[in-house]
Formats: sequence, structure tokens, C-alpha cells
Amino acid sequence: MQPKIIAIGEPMLEFNATEEGSLSEVDLFRVGYGGDTSNFAIAASRLGGSVGYLTAVGNDPFGDRFIKLWETEKIDTSQIKRDPESPTGIYFISRKDNQHYFTYYRNTSAASSMKASELPLDYISQSSILHVSGISQAISLKACDAVFAAISAAKNAGVRVSYDPNLRIKLWPIERARAIIHQTVTSANLFLPSYEDATVLTGLESPEAIASFYLDMGPDIVVLKLGAEGALLATRPDNGTGIFMQRYKSFSVNTVDMTGAGDTFDGAFVVSWLSGQPLDNCVRFANAAGAIVTTGLGAVTPIPRKAEVEAMMANA
Repeated sequence: MQPKIIAIGEPMLEFNATEEGSLSEVDLFRVGYGGDTSNFAIAASRLGGSVGYLTAVGNDPFGDRFIKLWETEKIDTSQIKRDPESPTGIYFISRKDNQHYFTYYRNTSAASSMKASELPLDYISQSSILHVSGISQAISLKACDAVFAAISAAKNAGVRVSYDPNLRIKLWPIERARAIIHQTVTSANLFLPSYEDATVLTGLESPEAIASFYLDMGPDIVVLKLGAEGALLATRPDNGTGIFMQRYKSFSVNTVDMTGAGDTFDGAFVVSWLSGQPLDNCVRFANAAGAIVTTGLGAVTPIPRKAEVEAMMANA
């Protein structure tokens, strides 16, 4: 079946230290799953969306684990490439003195080798929403070109584009990041930045000023994620005059780990938006889903199902 939601990007197998210390000191690690668009796809699927994923993984055991994960999560894997020459990306998380340290092995990964010429463009053009990420654009020039090709196919077919910049300064110079991200915003229907990313990209501090800045670039909807402060929705009324802005409070939870909260917010908003819900319902649904993720450890395990999100909304 043709999925309605397509995500394109980079998955990475996670090795999370189970004891404190540097990588040279730690002996035991817990295996997990990472990658912002993979997290998005899992969240969207668990919350009721019809989802397909476009990526490349190595023809290796780590790639096998991801394929099994996505199939278990009812994500269409029919268009995922198995690369016999490039490995699946991995990263390690270590902790010392109350700080987290990330060590990545992704420079020659299968996902970073994705090519625009190998994309299944019909698969994209027959969907309803394409979700892309700034990380997918930052990992390599080839992957960046592939993301732009996917966006072009979507736009030519009238498919909506959802975009989270997910700025990672260590992956690319800020000047290039800003140029690529802002160019992509002009093609997005839905833009989903975090406040932290947006302040670096724009130099602005006011959430309302940031939302207005990005709305002027062309998206129909800007949702600025404000963490514990909730989210700010910005859009233009149907009559095209003025800007509508509204802040939405977060849900109160006992936060344990913020990993994957923004990706889950994105997935929840897109699923709700695609189902035709009013925008205020979309933001509240996304706020609740993102809050639930922070109550557990890791990016994938705590991602909620639809009933759990609706229960939180009903009891708020």
C-alpha cells in the first residue's frame, strides 16, 4: 500500500553506556535506535499514520536490526536501499561529570551515500506529505542533493512538505547551514524548528519575531517548539491578511530524558494535520506526545500510542 507520509533521512544505531566514564573506560553499552527522521517515522506510525521511510542502510547486521524495527512498527520499508559497500551509521553515548558525550561514525555510512538519481520519485509523488530534516542535508553533499530532489518531486506533484531544521553545528559550518536551511524553508508547507535552533539561525530572540520571520519565507504554517514552555503556532488566515499567532502550554510531566521529543512532536503534528484536525488540536496533540516521550529513556521506547496521547489531553 502507498504510504501517505514519507520521511527521508539517516538512521543510526545507538550504543549508550550503562555506566559512567569516557569511551576508553566504559565496558558495557545498551543498544538503541537513533536518527531524527527514523524517530519521526516511528512516532507517526504509532500515532496512526500510514508511513514509509526512504534511506539506505548497510548490508550488515545493524541494517538488519533497523529493517526489523521498522517492519515491527508497521513502516513501509519497500524502498529502503541495502548498500553492500557502505555500513549502517552508529554512535556512542557516554556520560561523565553529569555531561553527555556523543561520538559518531557516520562519514562513510550508507545513508550519507544516498543519491538523488536513485530516489523512487513516484513513491514520493503519490504520497500526501514528505518530511525532511536538516540533519539529512548536513551529513553529505550527496544526501543534501537527494533531499532537494525529494522536495522537488513532492512540490511538482502537489505533495506537502514538512521540515525540521534540527541544526547540528558540528556537522556543517553555520553559514552553509543557514543558507541551506533557509532555502529549504521556502519550499516547505510546514516548518517545525526548535527555539534553540531558530535563535542561532536568525539571531532573533522573540518567539513571535522568529515565527513571523519564517512565515514570511513562504510556509503555510510555522510551529516553534518551545520545550517546557510549549509551542507557538503561526499561520495566515484564509483571507490572506495579517498573521495569526497562538501560544500553547506544555503538559506537566516528570521529565527524565528529552531525546526524541522534538521528532515525536513533528510526527504527532503531521498525523493530526493530515487527518484534517484544526490546527490548535494539532499543536495540543503534538505537545502531549512530545511530553510523554520525555518521561522515559531513549528516543524510541517511550514514543506513545494514540490512546495514551488522547488520555493525557483529556485529563489535562
